[in-house]
Amino acid sequence: MSKSFLVWMSGSEGLGKVHLITGAGKGKTTAAFGMAMRSAGHGLKVCVVQFLKTGETTGEVLYARKAGGIEVAQFGTGWFVDPKHIAAGDRSCARDALRLARDILTKGDCKMLVLDEVNVAVSFGLISSEEVLSLLRSRKEGPEIVLTGRNAPIEFIEYADYVSIIESRKNPFDDGHAAREGIEW
Repeated sequence: MSKSFLVWMSGSEGLGKVHLITGAGKGKTTAAFGMAMRSAGHGLKVCVVQFLKTGETTGEVLYARKAGGIEVAQFGTGWFVDPKHIAAGDRSCARDALRLARDILTKGDCKMLVLDEVNVAVSFGLISSEEVLSLLRSRKEGPEIVLTGRNAPIEFIEYADYVSIIESRKNPFDDGHAAREGIEW
């Protein structure tokens, strides 16, 4: 094994990398949970903070709760956010999610922190890109950070170490098909 792999596995890696998964295609949260499962499979603690989401109905959240090693906290009102008419509750949930992310980084007990749909929260104006960047820059050492959601601000693209843009070429939704349990959620 390479020395860098052994250093990473030993937990003395210093500052973790930032991964950005964005774009209009399906699978951003799925990709982030795949990374979370990989880390948890190696015995690393993973924390997922979900912006704009609530309810334990998605397969990834249900599995994370059963499998262990992945802590999920959800911050949403239970309603879709209308970017043209932002409710106070939407802003409050996003602020609470950001506060928890900061607490997680301060405690330093997670090796991976997923900020699911944080890009959307920023694009809707619920929180600012500078607040998120300030959170990322405040880390002394720490976990890998995964940012997901459509419409990532250019500042996140420039700051991230890994950038994946998922595009949609074809999707049954476009033909009016409903989301399917176990596949889309």
